[in-house]
Amino acid sequence: MESAKPRILVVEDEAAIRDGLVDVLVYHGYRVDAVGDGRDGLTKALSGQYDLLLLDVMLPGRDGFSICDEVRKVDRDLAVIMLTAKTSDDDIVNGLSLGADDYVAKPFSIQQLLLRVKAVLRRSRTVAEAAARITLAGDVEIDVHNLSGRRGAESLTFTRREMEILEYLQRNTARPVSRDELLTRVWGYDRSADIETRTVDIHVAKLRRKIEPDAKEPRNLITVRGAGYRLLVSP
Repeated sequence: MESAKPRILVVEDEAAIRDGLVDVLVYHGYRVDAVGDGRDGLTKALSGQYDLLLLDVMLPGRDGFSICDEVRKVDRDLAVIMLTAKTSDDDIVNGLSLGADDYVAKPFSIQQLLLRVKAVLRRSRTVAEAAARITLAGDVEIDVHNLSGRRGAESLTFTRREMEILEYLQRNTARPVSRDELLTRVWGYDRSADIETRTVDIHVAKLRRKIEPDAKEPRNLITVRGAGYRLLVSP
């Protein structure tokens, strides 16, 4: 579904630390982008391109706490590690309560940071893979791991790509997911690539014929005008 190399965004205003982190992470096999301004960091963090956000707290433009808060409003899956010189319990609690996965205080050893990165990415993948079944309106049950399901008494089968789309939409069911985000996160295309987004529409149409009682009047996989698609999961 995604490249074998996790993609990391470093948001750090101190150039020496930022450049050092990029060099170390690239050396250890990660794909890395880096910015030094909070506003730019938030824009990139919300782009759907990254597996992990390494986020400094004290930043120009926008602080790390507010960035983490904004990210968590729309993306529960992006792993976040906060970097800061502040080590008080209040700061740690604040960062974690806003949705950060971990917290590393400066100065830190590279070995420690790499261990944290690996652990958070591993936990993130485990959470992403946890859902084994998706339940939808119209008596639809989907078995994620076996690429199968049923709609009433009718058996359903899915391609790997179709299931990846359903699984990604299920993990982000609280919000609409754009075509560009699906191309980036499911197909693994670079956001800057000139890709015809009709490929998404075609897959969605195929899915609707399988999971909707009436594909022309969808109630499970809906279109949110101007925003993308949402999968409405039954409780």
